[in-house]
Amino acid sequence: MNIAPTIRLDRVSRTYSTGRLEVHALQDADLTVQAGEFVAIVGPSGSGKSTLMNLVGCLDTPTSGSYKLKGTEVAGMTDDELAAIRNSQIGFIFQTFNLLPRSDAVQNVELPLVYAGVPRRERRDRAQEALKAVGLGDRMHHRPNEMSGGQRQRVAVARALVNRPSILMADEPTGNLDSKTGDEIMSLMDQLHAQGRTIILVTHEEDLAQRAARVVRLRDGRILSDVRNTPVAVGGA
Repeated sequence: MNIAPTIRLDRVSRTYSTGRLEVHALQDADLTVQAGEFVAIVGPSGSGKSTLMNLVGCLDTPTSGSYKLKGTEVAGMTDDELAAIRNSQIGFIFQTFNLLPRSDAVQNVELPLVYAGVPRRERRDRAQEALKAVGLGDRMHHRPNEMSGGQRQRVAVARALVNRPSILMADEPTGNLDSKTGDEIMSLMDQLHAQGRTIILVTHEEDLAQRAARVVRLRDGRILSDVRNTPVAVGGA
């Protein structure tokens, strides 16, 4: 029996209109990702990689083409339907952490469960479990300004994991971190991939891309190449 790929884009394009000007942010993109793959999407600013991430992550819909997530057509879904998919199947990790400054780590991690209507006691238990999983069992009640950049990003990772998604979307996850802390976050990503999660890493940094088993390169809104890669460990070992 053939199993549908987790992600399948067929001739997907996204055009934005700004007055009389049309911007072709993504053009005729074909991409297939199987469950459990670790894929890096690489390109300079303006290449279309953020647009591709937004489409794959159900933050946006294509202007044309087909996008199927686990065999279900996503193009044409309503905002509510897209939000439901995001909250149940996809976890997001951003460069800027996006944490609530007045809330502690547990409260920040709980937030997706609040939107999902999970009861308070279960929310608390799952948030604590996620924080322990990223090595922050001793920082649960610290606020963002009481933590280092690396710890804040780990909170963001825990928040992405709390709904137990099968897909993680990481947009420049080490962009605001020093190289040592960035290596620690990428090692955490490697561990999550080893646990069976599908990971899509969006980056303009070549060394980060080399951590993935596949590298998809974009330029001017088009996919230039999609090649298998031998992942490089921390420090190039």
